[in-house]
Amino acid sequence: MVKHRSSSRSIVSSFSLTRLFSIKAISLYLIFIFAFTIWVLVFSSTNIQTDDDQHHRDLIDSESIPPPYLPPRKNLQKSNENTQLWDPPFSFGLHPCANPTPKYKEFSESDHYITVRSNGGLNQMRTGIADIVAVAHIMNATLVIPELDKRSFWQDSSVFSDIFDEEHFIKSLKRDVKVIKKLPKEVESLPRARKHFTSWSSVGYYEEMTHLWKDYKVIHVAKSDSRLANNDLPIDIQRLRCRVLYRGLRFSPPIETLGQKLVERLKARAGRYIALHLRYEKDMLAFTGCTYGLTDAESEELRVMRESTSHWKIKSINSTEQREEGLCPLTPKEVGIFLKGLGYPQSTVIYIAAGDIYGGDDRLSELKSRFPNLVFKETLALKGELKGFTGHATKTAALDYIISVESDVFVPSHSGNMARAVEGHRRFLGHRRTITPDRKGLVKLFSKMERGQSREGPKLSNLVKQMLQDRQGAPRRRKGPTQGIKGRARFRTEEAFYENPYPECICSSKQHREP
Repeated sequence: MVKHRSSSRSIVSSFSLTRLFSIKAISLYLIFIFAFTIWVLVFSSTNIQTDDDQHHRDLIDSESIPPPYLPPRKNLQKSNENTQLWDPPFSFGLHPCANPTPKYKEFSESDHYITVRSNGGLNQMRTGIADIVAVAHIMNATLVIPELDKRSFWQDSSVFSDIFDEEHFIKSLKRDVKVIKKLPKEVESLPRARKHFTSWSSVGYYEEMTHLWKDYKVIHVAKSDSRLANNDLPIDIQRLRCRVLYRGLRFSPPIETLGQKLVERLKARAGRYIALHLRYEKDMLAFTGCTYGLTDAESEELRVMRESTSHWKIKSINSTEQREEGLCPLTPKEVGIFLKGLGYPQSTVIYIAAGDIYGGDDRLSELKSRFPNLVFKETLALKGELKGFTGHATKTAALDYIISVESDVFVPSHSGNMARAVEGHRRFLGHRRTITPDRKGLVKLFSKMERGQSREGPKLSNLVKQMLQDRQGAPRRRKGPTQGIKGRARFRTEEAFYENPYPECICSSKQHREP
């Protein structure tokens, strides 16, 4: 009997001990899970910038950060595929924040004036005007409505009010800088200081330039583009640039109205569409020296054009080297291959945001064979709607800009002023999906296809998806200069402020969400 009780006690003791260890193990496991969760939350919060510390921290280190939770693939495969093709990348609740900080100093009345001749095409002028508004604010000057470029390649005679809503521009910036339509009569005849302000300059540079006010009442600025640095400027100056570009420079009512109509018609066709900025116009190919796939006669025509255009400084260009380095626009065929490789269906509606494609319909045939639903502004607009736009390249470029910004997906076949401006605007509006092709990497794949070492299919598709998975507009910090480049040359290698106004004009704190 005693032996039986002793055995029972031993069993109970063993059971109690096992139970105790189980409870401890479970407790330790729960504590570990809780601690790990807290660590993840803290780590994430340090990588999402708030309004108060955004000028001192980098927001996101990688090109694209995956969401913390991914639904089961096999249950939602089709939904996930649509999300990956069309929806904006995960953006952590980021939102625009272009309003001034409490420390911002509004303009004060001044009897000094800045006049400016904007240079370049539409988007080069737009970003240049944003810079000059900021310069006028720094130098405490009244800005005269900018004169648009009438001498560039496009030979457009449009004035400011033809392209932009002039009254809105003046009123929207009334706290930032005084804008007038023309110089007062009493200063029209006075001598002016004519300045070519140094590109990518700091606030300190323009503060030094105020010494000109001792001798002049008017400064005329010969060029407007890239007058301010991309980085290391006060946050309120950066936000002013954003206010000008994304709010102040609204297009004129005729352009804005028609642009929105064309967007609505595109949406009505299929619900969503790709805007393809197909840089395959004659001037672009001549300027870059890219002749891949062209006939000898076409190549010679482009060479002659480049030789005869005085302001294009580089005349002798090796087309093969250009293409291998990813410096050439993708051809229509190449665009078709990589979009198909990404998984876009043949029924996809693609709006061509471009001028006349060099080679016309024949050159577009390889793209159209993969995506038959190509749409142009000329086929989308009703009869007579483009009457006031004919012969005005700046106006038609404005239509392309509106349709590109509002698209579900934006794809530029080459980097350039419009590609950068549209990408930046789409980032500002919520990181809408923007696919920037790795042209150098894609050319290597296309070359393998030419040699018979690869062909269109699942394997190529996987390679394309892998190559472009981090190039679809997800939040990331603005890229700095190329490593190893010193002096002023480094500015040319930086990512433009207007291409990615993050973090200065994009915030994460919900309490500061702007209307």
